[in-house]
Amino acid sequence: MSDPIRIGFIGTGGNARGHIAQVAKIEGTEIVALNDPSEAALEAALERLGEEVPTFSDYVDMLDSVEMDGVVISTPHTLHYEQVMAALDRGIHVEIEKPMACTSAHAREIMQKQEETGLVVLIGYQRHYDQRFRWVRQKIAEGLIGRVTLTHVFQGQNWLRGQQGAWRLVPELSGGGQLNDSGSHVVDILLWITDLEAEEVFAFVDNRGEKVDINSAVTVKYTNGAVGTITIVGDQVASGMWEDITIAGENGIMWMPQDGRLMVSTEDQPKPTEVTDFSDADLYPGGKDQNFIDAIRGEGEVQVPPICGLRVIELTEACWRAAESGQTTKVEKS
Repeated sequence: MSDPIRIGFIGTGGNARGHIAQVAKIEGTEIVALNDPSEAALEAALERLGEEVPTFSDYVDMLDSVEMDGVVISTPHTLHYEQVMAALDRGIHVEIEKPMACTSAHAREIMQKQEETGLVVLIGYQRHYDQRFRWVRQKIAEGLIGRVTLTHVFQGQNWLRGQQGAWRLVPELSGGGQLNDSGSHVVDILLWITDLEAEEVFAFVDNRGEKVDINSAVTVKYTNGAVGTITIVGDQVASGMWEDITIAGENGIMWMPQDGRLMVSTEDQPKPTEVTDFSDADLYPGGKDQNFIDAIRGEGEVQVPPICGLRVIELTEACWRAAESGQTTKVEKS
């Protein structure tokens, strides 16, 4: 048998503990070290893992002290850049939770470093592994609804109340508000399934008395001439997550409501029809942690590469600039 893939963790909070449970299940992997400045978080992670491994309060000490093939990073957003670069500098593959970086400049540096080293960098956008989104991406590429002409995304969450007293409301740690956090997921999946690139935006943002964005109403123009809206609600009173995505094309429309359905209407089949069979799509057997291990082994292509993180932060930064200036703003490209 080949040697196990050795994985370390930078950050062992609730999100990381989910990764720990998944990685531990993957055959041929070994979790070799954990890092977190919180002793309580380390103890909870060790309990989830069910075995003793070295723990560190400083991630640099961990990277320098323990031999590992890959590292999973689940930390406050503004720490991502330096932690990713530190791992890549040491020849260590990286799975990074979203957002990959909080500035376009940092995202471009990560992309350049990944290209120079040839190491795996995978972003934790789990929707890339969802069969609905993979089917939609493939069918749009095949021309099922023709050229995309309009997009609509709505996401609502009781985010503000849940983050009171937490680091996500501190811009020095979060890098931004709901748009840069949960909203990052829907911005990413919108751009990924349509393969559109944003050209310019206009945005209104309401911080709801906080130091970071809570509610965002964004209008986007894409390089192919399509237009769209992105609406992010961070103070939704109802619990849970509400998400609704619509993609319209010259020859049809696709609608993905909150309840998990996928409805499609085309020129050839005008009556909206629910799609339940996704077997003709290029599905990926497993989620992001499995993809990370597969990619390290050279047995699978990275499904969420750094370019996805760059495109998201380019659009996000443009939204912030537009909201601050009150003017339509160009999306600055690499």
